[in-house]
Amino acid sequence: MAERFGGYQNEIYLQGLAGTTPAFSTDPTTLDGAASGVLTPEACGYVAGGAGSGATMRANREAFDRWRIVPRMLTGATERDLSTELFGATLPAPVLLAPIGVQTIVHPDGELATARAAAALGVPMILSTASAHTIEEVAEAGGDGPRWFQLYWPSDDEVCASILARARAAGYSTLVVTLDTWTLAWRPQDLDRAYLPFLKGEGTAIPLSDPAFRARLPRPPEEDLPSAILQWVGMFTGTDHTWEQLPLIRKLWDGPILLKGIQHVDDARRAVAAGMDGIVVSNHGGRQVDGALGALDALPGIAQAVGEKIEVLFDSGVRTGADVLKALALGAKAVLLGRPFVYGLGLAGEDGVRHVLRSLLADFDLTLGLSGYRRPAELSPAALCRD
Repeated sequence: MAERFGGYQNEIYLQGLAGTTPAFSTDPTTLDGAASGVLTPEACGYVAGGAGSGATMRANREAFDRWRIVPRMLTGATERDLSTELFGATLPAPVLLAPIGVQTIVHPDGELATARAAAALGVPMILSTASAHTIEEVAEAGGDGPRWFQLYWPSDDEVCASILARARAAGYSTLVVTLDTWTLAWRPQDLDRAYLPFLKGEGTAIPLSDPAFRARLPRPPEEDLPSAILQWVGMFTGTDHTWEQLPLIRKLWDGPILLKGIQHVDDARRAVAAGMDGIVVSNHGGRQVDGALGALDALPGIAQAVGEKIEVLFDSGVRTGADVLKALALGAKAVLLGRPFVYGLGLAGEDGVRHVLRSLLADFDLTLGLSGYRRPAELSPAALCRD
């Protein structure tokens, strides 16, 4: 039987007999406040902030609150198995760590710590193109753990090909192409502090170590870092690609490909028509379009339209085990966890990421069983009612 993640609850209670309590809360909805006490105001604003007034971030949480779980009784849910098949691999649970860049702004180890924590639990980490460590360094830190790679699609095809070749060679199995961040949104929390970490060299380890990108520079980054950074910023922002360009990505990557940022049924259908293997229903955690619909509001229609033809994953607003259950019931095959693990990283490095992830998995395990289900595949819209 798969690991009983809910056992983390018993572990915490037993440690309490010796006077030991968790280093920080098991409630992920409180982590932003705790992290604000240890992070710089710039880092805290960058992680927590969203586009414009924050309306889309609020909409993400409101969308979850509109759905209620309807528990069923006497279903024999004592023993549960959270394992999930995805692209030919068995995940221990339907949860992945979302691609989040510049993690060194919250902890010196950044993505290395996250990779180690994820690998220890067998949970895939999706490495961001905006990582503060190289593709190869994060792969080494993650050891045999499952790893995916996220692409911010550069405007230079040769640089794109080089980055993807490196990721494939380093054992990244699945590619996530982010579509919704081809330029930065209006983000007041960052703008008010005039803070963009990339301009200081944070989150640029992948391009600055890439031979194709370095070949474009008149001088190496070690001699002229500001010019190299400005060239990279211009290459990975400011260009909105088209559906007609997707065959290039398929040519460059021979594994599964997902498109991240899908919010409209017609775009989901186009992903199917383009031969993609999956999509991630997401509004980038409310960081790109102020006033957009909550991602969970988009999920049911998209899953109904394309769910049997393509793998549907979900992110944006996931905080608790109940959130995971709701997203799966509404048609997602798995969910991506974002901000909470970054707060855990800021609070306690690798141990903090592990604690946040174990807490979420335990919460989901227990909530699944108490709602009357033994496996994620048993969930359907019938598990919920709408407020």
